[in-house]
Amino acid sequence: MISRPRTLLGVAGVAVALALVLTLVLVLDDAESPKSASPAPEAGLDSLVTTFISGLSADQEYRPPKTDERRTAAAGFAAILDHQGAADFEKLGFTVRDGVDPATRRPYTIATADPGTERAWGMYVIDRSAPPSLVVEVPHPAFDLRTELFGVDLFRRVPGAVLLVAGAHRKADDGKADVAHEEDSVFHVVATVLAGRRLPQVQLHGFHDQNLPSTDIVLSSGATLAGDAARRAADRLTADGLAVCRAWEERCKGLEGTTNVQGRMAAAEGTVFLHVEMSRTVRESPDRRADVVRALVEAELARP
Repeated sequence: MISRPRTLLGVAGVAVALALVLTLVLVLDDAESPKSASPAPEAGLDSLVTTFISGLSADQEYRPPKTDERRTAAAGFAAILDHQGAADFEKLGFTVRDGVDPATRRPYTIATADPGTERAWGMYVIDRSAPPSLVVEVPHPAFDLRTELFGVDLFRRVPGAVLLVAGAHRKADDGKADVAHEEDSVFHVVATVLAGRRLPQVQLHGFHDQNLPSTDIVLSSGATLAGDAARRAADRLTADGLAVCRAWEERCKGLEGTTNVQGRMAAAEGTVFLHVEMSRTVRESPDRRADVVRALVEAELARP
């Protein structure tokens, strides 16, 4: 009669010991397993762009692409756009990958050149949530300050947008990196591919307040005739309280963008091109940035 309780206690002790051993094994296994580490969160597109342009300067390395490289760029970007692979673009030193922007939860494909080399040929982002719809261009990052932020915000507001960001400071290589005025650039090649698909382009620039003290925005169609899209954009911006100089109606002190090579190419292709110059005050204001982006979205630039 006395031995039975002792036997029960012995069994209980063994069970407790086994439970402790099992718990220890599970804890050690969990600590050593790589699955226990949480994946790094996807960086926002604004962060990617800001980091990309942070090292740009007038004395950085840069060289224009050669003729064969421009041909490769045209074929390579078209292939990426059509989901047919990135091999040609990667031959030019680009890193190409897919991602999801946490701000919109929309998928994109991003191609990034290394700005630390002479092939500093830009960043190109394709929104994959809808068919290509609007080309958003930032030709002078780190020079026309904050224009890249306008570019990202506009890209995010338009499903199917394609964002083009130059990969070098406009003064690099004695000004040969100024992609808005040099046709032998990957930036211009990509813009040409997209214009060939009838996509409208909006290009973002900045000017010093003292150049046009009473003006917030200069709108023009570059070398093309101002159409309904440009007029709608001007009306929307004015409705938001911004002072707009309409280059098709008045002189805007040399800020009309008539020598812009993407504008000339758009004129030859018969596609929409909107050249947007913004004052420093506008570019420094998050509220004004929201106003400008909203106005451009509401202008429905892709609509005839």
